[in-house]
Amino acid sequence: MALLETLSPVEHAPKKRFGQHFLHDPGIISRIVGAIDPQPGQTLVEIGPGLGAITRPVLARCQQLHVVELDRSLIPRLHTEYADIGELVVHAADALKFDIGTVPVPPGQGLRVIGNLPYNISTPLIFHLLKWADGIQDMHFLLQKEVVDRLTALPGTAEYGRLGIMVQYHCQAEALFHVGPGAFRPPPRVDSAVVRLVPWKTPPWPAQDDTLFAALVHQGFTRRRKTLRNALQGLADPAAMMAADIDPGRRPETLSVAEFVRLANQVATGRP
Repeated sequence: MALLETLSPVEHAPKKRFGQHFLHDPGIISRIVGAIDPQPGQTLVEIGPGLGAITRPVLARCQQLHVVELDRSLIPRLHTEYADIGELVVHAADALKFDIGTVPVPPGQGLRVIGNLPYNISTPLIFHLLKWADGIQDMHFLLQKEVVDRLTALPGTAEYGRLGIMVQYHCQAEALFHVGPGAFRPPPRVDSAVVRLVPWKTPPWPAQDDTLFAALVHQGFTRRRKTLRNALQGLADPAAMMAADIDPGRRPETLSVAEFVRLANQVATGRP
């Protein structure tokens, strides 16, 4: 197929330091683009376009696309290959340092973020992007399945932890579909999945102090095998837990996002 020829790995050897696994399966590409459903006039940013597996069909549908690419050997190709399809705005930058808030968005619109994210930076990159959650309409990412499981995990499960709580505090998180190793070149040693993150327009559990809430979650999961009484020493005492209707004998991984927020708000209210 023409698409497979366009994405041929012979043209560009994957680089381990960038965690490159290039998507090539036409069926998976079609499903991802269908899930994103890009429309003309929307502002989309793709993180790590690589060989353009998602870039080409998305640009064809929305006519303008911003891409952030760290691998400078791919930049000339990005600048020249898509001129006949639409306007591709290339940001030669590290996505972990890129200020996505600098991408211009028409009034009344939110930014849409997409990407086949390198496994080695997916978690810190998601935390980085959450800083701009208020200005983002949605995010669609192809990630290691283990990470998607953590993003969407429920309390009391082995996958539930800081990543899932912080993402679910800011967004609705939905796992869309599984992607096997054979969809990539070279194939990774793990399974992948596509996830949709939609920032809340009105947060269902607003924290009075986001920094305090984040600190409680971070410390709680640093000591997740301890009871809350011991895990949260120095941040929340048993009296605050009971006032928030939370048993100090519970473990951090049993608390829902709403309960962590309720505890954080109780602690904030009790401060002098």
